[in-house]
Amino acid sequence: MDDVFKALADPVRRRLLDRLNERNGLSLRELCEGLAMARQSVSKHLGILEAAGLVTAARRGREKLHYLNAAPINAIADRWISRYDRERARALADLKTALEEQTVETTTAFVYVTHVKTTPERLWRALTEPEFTKRYWGVALDTDWRPGSTMTWVENGVKTAHPDQRVLECDPPRRLSYTWHTFTPEWAANAGVDEDALAAIAAEPRSKVTFELEPAGEAVKLTVTHDGFAPGSTVRDMIGQGWPQLLSSMKTLLETGEPL
Repeated sequence: MDDVFKALADPVRRRLLDRLNERNGLSLRELCEGLAMARQSVSKHLGILEAAGLVTAARRGREKLHYLNAAPINAIADRWISRYDRERARALADLKTALEEQTVETTTAFVYVTHVKTTPERLWRALTEPEFTKRYWGVALDTDWRPGSTMTWVENGVKTAHPDQRVLECDPPRRLSYTWHTFTPEWAANAGVDEDALAAIAAEPRSKVTFELEPAGEAVKLTVTHDGFAPGSTVRDMIGQGWPQLLSSMKTLLETGEPL
């Protein structure tokens, strides 16, 4: 937490976070625009934000793109928000809201980073085994986890199957990637999605999600990248709200034995 507070104490770094909140997935060149400082200085500030977990970076071709990560702000809110009255906590609440409401313009990818006190093997099981996923997600993924294999999603007894629901990559316990599920009338009825919303999201291109696991001392750094969305995607808005809560519940389950 100390690293997060120190990173947020600098106005330049807060401005960089504001830029990523407005337009996520920016290169160093784009982040330097409008800042009266050397490229090297901006890079140093980004390094501090990355070290604090507030920003994560990913290579896209030759460019290194930077993404806002709301997980540390969620942790601050979860730890202290209930200990203070509303007036004294308003600054933290407003900051948390600002960082979570990411309006993506230059890229539609959703990137989220969290650290879980567990082993890579146990975290992998939490991502793939039905007895784990059903506890924090309510979903069981039926597949043999071989690249190219199809996946059947089972949620509250409703099965969603489609030939394009496939495992893309599977390298335990390091990297996992698969396409997102199909939006069927049965799924919509189960999820409480109306016909107009279903028609809109069913017309969007199929997205994919990738999980990257890296040992980090006594914890595991988990990076979740969900991409493949069209500009203005409704599905992107939906998963942007769902993933933080879902991953927080998984983290709590692995660290305490009970999901949120």
